[in-house]
Amino acid sequence: MTTRAKLTLCAALATALAALSLSPLFKDSFALAPHGMLMIAVAAAAGAGLRSLPLPRPLVLPLQLLAVVYVLMLTTVQSAMSIGVLPGPGALDALATRLAGGGSDIQEYAIPAPTTDGLRLIVVGSVALVAVLVDALAVTYRRAAAAGLPLLALYSVGCGLAGSPGGMWLWFLFAAAGYLILLYTEGQDRLTRWGRVFHGTGRSAVALSNGGRRVGLIALASALVLPAVLPSAGAGLFGGFGNSGSGTGKGSGSGDERSLNLVVALTANLRSSDDTELLRFSTDAPDADQLYLRVAELSEFDGAEWKAGTPSEEAVPTTLPRPEGLGNGAPMTTVRTNVKISDRLSTVWLPMPYPVSWVELPSTNNWRFDRTGRTINAVNGQKTNGLSYTVGSLTINAEPSQLRSAAAPPEDITRRYLELPANLPSVVGETARKITENATNPYDMAVDLQQYFTKGDFTYNTKIEPRTGGDAIAKFLQDKEGFCVHFAATMAAMSRSLGIPARVAIGFTPGTGDGTNRIVRSSNYHAWPELYFSGLGWMRFEPTPNRGAAPRYTVPQAAASAQPSAQPSASASADQPSAGPSASSTCTSQQHRLGDCDDQSLAVEHRTTATPWWQSPPALLGAAGLVLLLALLATPMLLRGRLRRRRLGTGRHAPGADGPRLTDQQVLAAWAELIDSAWDLGLPPDEARTPRNAARRLAEDAHLAPAAAEAAGRVALATERVMYARESDPSPHLGTDVRTAREGLLLQASRGRRLRALLLPASTVRFWWRTQDRMAALRERTAARTEALRAAVARRLRRAPKE
Repeated sequence: MTTRAKLTLCAALATALAALSLSPLFKDSFALAPHGMLMIAVAAAAGAGLRSLPLPRPLVLPLQLLAVVYVLMLTTVQSAMSIGVLPGPGALDALATRLAGGGSDIQEYAIPAPTTDGLRLIVVGSVALVAVLVDALAVTYRRAAAAGLPLLALYSVGCGLAGSPGGMWLWFLFAAAGYLILLYTEGQDRLTRWGRVFHGTGRSAVALSNGGRRVGLIALASALVLPAVLPSAGAGLFGGFGNSGSGTGKGSGSGDERSLNLVVALTANLRSSDDTELLRFSTDAPDADQLYLRVAELSEFDGAEWKAGTPSEEAVPTTLPRPEGLGNGAPMTTVRTNVKISDRLSTVWLPMPYPVSWVELPSTNNWRFDRTGRTINAVNGQKTNGLSYTVGSLTINAEPSQLRSAAAPPEDITRRYLELPANLPSVVGETARKITENATNPYDMAVDLQQYFTKGDFTYNTKIEPRTGGDAIAKFLQDKEGFCVHFAATMAAMSRSLGIPARVAIGFTPGTGDGTNRIVRSSNYHAWPELYFSGLGWMRFEPTPNRGAAPRYTVPQAAASAQPSAQPSASASADQPSAGPSASSTCTSQQHRLGDCDDQSLAVEHRTTATPWWQSPPALLGAAGLVLLLALLATPMLLRGRLRRRRLGTGRHAPGADGPRLTDQQVLAAWAELIDSAWDLGLPPDEARTPRNAARRLAEDAHLAPAAAEAAGRVALATERVMYARESDPSPHLGTDVRTAREGLLLQASRGRRLRALLLPASTVRFWWRTQDRMAALRERTAARTEALRAAVARRLRRAPKE
């Protein structure tokens, strides 16, 4: 293998090892690994191919970048490329859209973040760019030391954003190992231009070598220790990403925290195997198991996704304005709720029942009220961690007859909440009209839509991608599989197609507890549609099957046949469930997991069962990677031990055992073992010396005991006789002499040198030299045979016309 090829491989390896430092930033970092490794390989292959062509060196880097960008587009936005392979304006627009989405995800997601398409493009593209820069610096321009700058930048991003520099030492070791391998490979190339081994002479060379080792050890120790004792630096441009920033972005938290950021946080938490307590609340509501806590609403649907509108962000008034669409004669009850948010929930949104009428906060200076969405969000870096507050809200006690007789919505409502994108698949409206063909008013249409989802063949599955665009809705209607985001977004779109103003709300289901006190966990994240009815305002519906609690006014048949208790279903018998679907207050999380809950009760939790680690693909890949790493680290030790056994042998035919006369090859092998043993312990060979002179220097530098020095002298004498005498008669105990001399070397060496000689013996470089020699000989033989074959073919072609 040529030096350039070795440097190319080492540059790719260094980038891959440094990219491991990005693992703590994502919940499922293994999902990014194949794509990242592919782009690193593409960068290395493109660089190697371009350097093999007769191109000016300045052209290699831009062409290499062009190749990497093409492959990146091919693996991310191929559907937008012409005939699937040609980049065009559509592909560039798709790439820009995905990059913009990734930028929004950076502001919205907490660490560890889910691997969204936008984040995947940004991270994989950044790793590919670093791979190109490292390859260009280390291979194209032969500046391996400068290649450490992009590697440092890659490591710094992972370390700076992870928020736990004390836990990054393992990733630092990987990144440092890759960089040192790259430097070592380039250093070996530079040294081979002056000879294979730089031995040095005298004490000055030893002092220089030891000084270099000391500098390296001090630098490595400083890099490991100083980040743990120095004050943490800010996150720079990414300061608003986590909870340590002071910006107003929506990101939050460390790995164990949950940020409430609309569809983003909802999806991440529903897929999580843990169930973190986020908040507690106490209320005087008659039906606490119907009290949803709402944080935001998604009112704009552009065909690609449901998203929040632009908030008004006015100062929080003492008394909030009347809820939108609520008439003076609407039946309602005032509810008071006390909320205590845990330290685990760090967000800028304030969870509240809807519609809120007043709120008491410790201070309203850093909070803003959105009149349209009727939400309260933080500014100036304010977060909800540990916050306690009191909320007054209204419970609309609507009857089905009131909803059926509701007047048509006003123009400003229809203009904002009936808008549908032109590219919405026709199957959405057609399915909605088919489901509601027997309904004569918006309320009955809404009930029919809700029952279509809850009583149909739909399956709840959090593994489905959380897309809410038109194509995703059409696919959801076809596959009938998804989770609350899909049910809510689809019912809202279908309602708009029927002329019913609709939007999507994000928040929490009521959690678990009794009629007064409730506990809300991360598994209670939820999404539901809100539909507008004049005189009553925005009313909640629940299309997600077996999740949450369907409002009483949406199940008129059950309301007519049974009288629901004013208290939660904790007092209800299992044989007589309440009229409306509700979360059983007596059914714990453990009972849900064991299947001991009544099948008719609608569980509030979205909990996934944790699989054993040995059944998890990421864990298996991690274990396989660890085994592979250990095997690589053990390779020098195993090779060295195998060579020692082959040289000294075992049994009666070993040098030093009573048996046949030793051959010259066995004597030279014994001498080579003695020299390599000294080399492993920090005494490099000097091929300019004769064997006896080398043995004398060895005894002096290592301060060997007399017995060990005499044994080394006997091995050297036998070697000289083999090399210079006509006949040699070596001692039959030559193997014993080598072992005695080696034991003397080990006895005088420090513990660190003995450990290095065992794990990383320096003499194993001979294997590399031997492999290089064999490859060079193979190339020469191949070239000779190719030339002979070419000459034979040429002669045959010259004779052909004559024949």
